[in-house]
Amino acid sequence: MRVSPFVLPRLPLPWPLPALAAWALAWLLYLALRGPAPALAWLCGSGVGLALARGAGTRMRAAVVAAGFPLSLVASGAAVLPGWGWLLALALLLLLYPRQAWRDAPLFPTPRGALDGLAEALPLPPGARVLDAGCGLGHGLRALRRAYPAARLEGIEWSWPLALAARAACPQAKVARGDLWAQGWAGHDLVYLFQRPESMARALAKAAAEMRPGTWVASLEFEAADWQAQRVLHCPDGRPLWLYQLPLRPAGASSAGEGGR
Repeated sequence: MRVSPFVLPRLPLPWPLPALAAWALAWLLYLALRGPAPALAWLCGSGVGLALARGAGTRMRAAVVAAGFPLSLVASGAAVLPGWGWLLALALLLLLYPRQAWRDAPLFPTPRGALDGLAEALPLPPGARVLDAGCGLGHGLRALRRAYPAARLEGIEWSWPLALAARAACPQAKVARGDLWAQGWAGHDLVYLFQRPESMARALAKAAAEMRPGTWVASLEFEAADWQAQRVLHCPDGRPLWLYQLPLRPAGASSAGEGGR
């Protein structure tokens, strides 16, 4: 059974009133809970900010909404937790981002609109299998859904809370909890990555070993320096989107279909 996405409505209030309202709600919840359960009060207040940040409109405003309560709490001197409270916070962090995932990219959501030009540069037939390897909260899956509404979307994520969030964010995708490096990439027409520079050599080696000729790897922002990209797109915020077709070509090799925008 899939979980329906929970989308917070955007209040028709001029900025910064939404941020002030979110901070006030977080503080009210904190003050109501801090007597009997200070650690729970801190976590709930911070959770309110994170939840309301989804409807902030822009990444910068979302960061302001999410960070307002914890920063004001520290500045006020009220953030005095017992030792077990900090251990609980650390345990929750490890639950969200387990040690197994530390070698992969941190939680970098795909920016909105980053993949809007992908289908024009790289058309795929209806029913094509598209994998978001390391799908996090599901931002990349939603971007891929906008680009390829007729594709069979799949995601893989090691953190099970993030995998649940990705399922809620993009219920049209089949999201599995697992290791992106252990799951096979064979059978996919496109694998999308938003990893880190140190992971790219390993990712392209895995693609070369498992994916069939004519299929593609798309890497947001980070280039695989040893291999030649067939196309390089540029997102609205200026980030490059590197497109590699199998079989891979060494960097510097000529390609008849090479281009960019």
